[in-house]
Amino acid sequence: MATAASVISVEEYLSHTYEPDCDYVDGHLEERNVGETDHSWLQMAVSGYFYARRKEWNITVLPEQRVQMKRTRYRVPDVCIVLGPKPTEQILTKPPFLCIEVLSPEDRMTRVKIRIADYLAMGVPFVWVLDPQTREAYVATSAAGLREVKSGVLRTENPVLEVPLAEIFA
Repeated sequence: MATAASVISVEEYLSHTYEPDCDYVDGHLEERNVGETDHSWLQMAVSGYFYARRKEWNITVLPEQRVQMKRTRYRVPDVCIVLGPKPTEQILTKPPFLCIEVLSPEDRMTRVKIRIADYLAMGVPFVWVLDPQTREAYVATSAAGLREVKSGVLRTENPVLEVPLAEIFA
């Protein structure tokens, strides 16, 4: 995964469009591993699962939404879940309820853990990491850290949102 060597300002980052969108970390652009069928399929399956239940669960589903972690750090999770109606801000500055990352074969766990730490430090209560290759899922919270899901169901609390792994990995 390439990381830009030169330093750019927040203003420059926010005024440009990147395809696919990049993270901005302390003056540097960080490319995200996207564009492969397995990644795309799982991202769509998760987004679709939540979208179909958005009214029942009173949530908003935001794929590839820029989130400002702090003044010089922006992340673009594969999927964000926000409680309640669609936010009015174009870049989220308040913590989403759930951030979901779909792994690509090139992803390294050390980089994924940094992303997770950013989300948790911002106040995101739940972070899910999904691996389409191994069909494994992980949940991260501030209280429990990162752990593999063995139950076959991804779950949040307050409110309870449940996603059967068999359904999204189908």
